[in-house]
Amino acid sequence: MRKFVAYNQEVRIYKGIDELGEFKNSVVTIGTFDGVHKGHQKILSRLNKLADEISGESILFTFYPHPRMVVFPDNHNLKLIQTIDEKIDSLEKLGLDNLIIYPFTKAFSRLTAFEFVRDILVEKLKVKTLVIGYDHQFGRNREGDLEFLKETAKIFDFKVEEISAEEVQEVNVSSTKIRQSLLEGDIEKTNGFLGRPFRYSGVVVEGQKIGRTIGFPTANIEIKNQHKILPKDGVYAVRVQIGGALIDGMMNIGMNPTVLAKESLEKKVEVHLFDFNTEVYGEHVAVFLYRYIRKEKTFSNLEALKSQLNDDSKKVRNFFNHLEH
Repeated sequence: MRKFVAYNQEVRIYKGIDELGEFKNSVVTIGTFDGVHKGHQKILSRLNKLADEISGESILFTFYPHPRMVVFPDNHNLKLIQTIDEKIDSLEKLGLDNLIIYPFTKAFSRLTAFEFVRDILVEKLKVKTLVIGYDHQFGRNREGDLEFLKETAKIFDFKVEEISAEEVQEVNVSSTKIRQSLLEGDIEKTNGFLGRPFRYSGVVVEGQKIGRTIGFPTANIEIKNQHKILPKDGVYAVRVQIGGALIDGMMNIGMNPTVLAKESLEKKVEVHLFDFNTEVYGEHVAVFLYRYIRKEKTFSNLEALKSQLNDDSKKVRNFFNHLEH
């Protein structure tokens, strides 16, 4: 996770609320925003529009770590669509004025909805308008619903705007649906929900180097964030960002990606980059998924593996060629 406070492009990014600037006519929304999907984008678009109308500032108040990981540390089984850095990268592109990433703790989880509104929204953020998604709830025991906010807004003199059920249903998306589509290997549906290719990030590490013996060298990518969701095992069409370059390739993800290898206790990720021969050990890379090609297989010999990889390569290259036209 990058260090805060930071200033990146036009977005002021804060960790916590101890060193905030002076906000003018602040228009605020609250939430975890995992995935920053099309539904989230709709809320943030409205947030920015309202801020512009009153010559104010848009503020997203979000959390790290995810609240469920703190409230249910032994029983959440939650896999995140984005790491915190991936979330920041997505949010930076959406025209926000301010992004506040608040450390979510057990103590914070015990705040009542009224205390949150009074002490943070009003006292710290100087809220003029609060924008919330349909059926949004917050605070201890999730007591902060729309009716509560309307009553509280009268006390503290701010406005509340709810993104309607019709607007939310129009994009028909949720973080839960995205996780499900990933686990099913439906990358086109996932990317449609997100409005961009699903990505993960990692470091290139040394592997068994079997691929290079048959003309398909691979970059083995270590995913360090244990909470990051990964898609269904199999072969995918991907693009990999290394430095400033974006390179087409194919990825295998699974428990047993090599010839007659013993099953591993953790998923392995291998990417073959087309027309690329540079050593990239230790490099941080981003992998963008475009299409599921086939399920994972175990091969009886290297020739069978090579034949399959040739078929996969043709399919992936054709896919990207058609994508460009």
